[in-house]
Amino acid sequence: MGCIGLVNSSSINFYRPVLTKTSHKPYSSRGSMAAIRAESMATEKLGILIEKNPPESKLTQLGVRNWPKWGCPPSKFPWTYSAKETCYLLQGKVKVYPDGSDEGVEIEAGDFVVFPKGMSCTWDVSVTVDKHYQFE
Repeated sequence: MGCIGLVNSSSINFYRPVLTKTSHKPYSSRGSMAAIRAESMATEKLGILIEKNPPESKLTQLGVRNWPKWGCPPSKFPWTYSAKETCYLLQGKVKVYPDGSDEGVEIEAGDFVVFPKGMSCTWDVSVTVDKHYQFE
């Protein structure tokens, strides 16, 4: 029941929503249709940055699919980040409890996550994890 893999991050570009027109007609006060194209947004919770389902173009630009992989079956264990870690979960579900907090941060398959250097926490893996990761 051990976790496997090796345990680096480059600059991270988080995207924001972009307002786009849904037709070629000019905007008007009546009948104009506009849509928010949600490219990707990152949220921070308890010092952990999470971007849900980033675009494949971002993953390709960062070379995520070439990063080392790490996996872990359901388990609970303490962890301290001696360096900033950026990772992309291919599968699994985890609740991370930063030390000093009773509140956890849920991460799951499709999440692009950044853990800050120096963070100590407890990982509670409920569904087997498979992820790409990089330490900085």
